[in-house]
Amino acid sequence: MRRALILILLCLWNANALLAFADSNAVKKNNLAVFPIVARSIETGWAFGIVNSLTFRPFKHDTNTRTSSLQGIGIYTSNKQLICVLNGTTYFKKEHYVLNYQISYSKFPDKFWGLGKYADKSNMENYSFRQFYFYGHLQRKIKGHFFGGGILEHQRVMDVSYTQGGIFDQQKIVGRNGYSVMGIGASITYDTRNHAFVPNKGSFTQVSLTHFNPILGSDFLYSNLIIDAKKYIRVYKNQVLALRTYGFFNLGSEIPLRSQASLGGANEMRGYYDGRYKDNNMILAMLEYRLPLYKRFGAAFFCSGGNVGNTLSEVNFEAFKFCYGSGIRFALNRKEKLNIRIDYGFSISKSSGLYVQIGEAF
Repeated sequence: MRRALILILLCLWNANALLAFADSNAVKKNNLAVFPIVARSIETGWAFGIVNSLTFRPFKHDTNTRTSSLQGIGIYTSNKQLICVLNGTTYFKKEHYVLNYQISYSKFPDKFWGLGKYADKSNMENYSFRQFYFYGHLQRKIKGHFFGGGILEHQRVMDVSYTQGGIFDQQKIVGRNGYSVMGIGASITYDTRNHAFVPNKGSFTQVSLTHFNPILGSDFLYSNLIIDAKKYIRVYKNQVLALRTYGFFNLGSEIPLRSQASLGGANEMRGYYDGRYKDNNMILAMLEYRLPLYKRFGAAFFCSGGNVGNTLSEVNFEAFKFCYGSGIRFALNRKEKLNIRIDYGFSISKSSGLYVQIGEAF
C-alpha cells in the first residue's frame, strides 16, 4: 500500500503538469498532451515511459460527431519489458465511417501456468517473446446506429524462449516456436453511446468474426468470434452504472498461444495476472459504478466474474473466477472527459494488482 500511495502521488504530479495546457486549449478542437508516466502492474512491475494523447475532430464544423482520439505509449519496465503501442479511433464526418486501429511492438518476459481453468499456480514457468501486432477495423454506417465493418489482423510472434521439457512441451502448446497469423473478418455494431471516452448513457453491442487462413499467409487455420455488449445507465446526476458482457471464442483445432483467450489484466479481470488462465474460449461479466468526487477527481467501484474452457460446455461456474476493487479518476481534460485511471483489484485466488491507465476499462 505504501508503494501504491507513492505511485498515485507520482501520477497526479505528472497530471498536474498538464492542467494549464488542457485548460488553455479547452476551446480548441484539438488537444495534445505529452507527459512522462510512472506505473506499476502485476505483469510489468514498475514501468517508466512517455505517453501522448491527442483528441481531435477531423471536421471542425461537424460538432455532432464524437471526438476522435489517438494515443501512443512507450515504456520500459523493471521486469525488462519493452512495450510500444499506437492506437486510436477516428470518427469521420457525421460518423458515416469509424476507424479503429492498433499497432504495437513488445519484447516481453512473461509467465505461463498452462491451459485450462484448473491451471495450478505451482505450474508457473517464465518465458519470453517478441511480438508485432496490427489491427485495423473500418466500419460504415448502415442505418441509424447500426454499422457494418471489415477487419484486418496480423500477429507475428518471434524469439520465443521457454523451459525445454516443461509445461510448454508437456501440453504441446501451439506456436511455442514462434509463428505468424493473418486474418480478415467482418463485424456488425449497434452503438448509441453519447461519448467516446466516458459515456454516461447508451449502449454498445458488437459481434465480429475473423478468419485466419494459410491462403492469407497465416501459419494456422482457425476463426475467432468476439461478442461484446456494454450498457451505461445514469443513476443519479453524474453517477453511472456501467455493465459489460464479453465472449471470446476460437473455432479450430490449432489455436496459437497468444491467440488464446486470456483471463486477467487491466481492463477485464483486475486482480488477476493477464493470462493467469488461458484456453480456447472465455466468457466474462463486468460491473462498474462511477461517481464524481471533487473537481477533477472521481471514484469507481468494480467487480468482474468469468471463466475459460477448451469447449463451450467447460465455460461454466466450476472453478469460477471473480475479482473486485476500487479506484480513483483524475480528469486530464474535463471537456473531453479523458481520465487517468488508478485502480486496485483483488481476486478470490488472493492475488491483487495496481493498475494505472488512460481511459476507462470499458
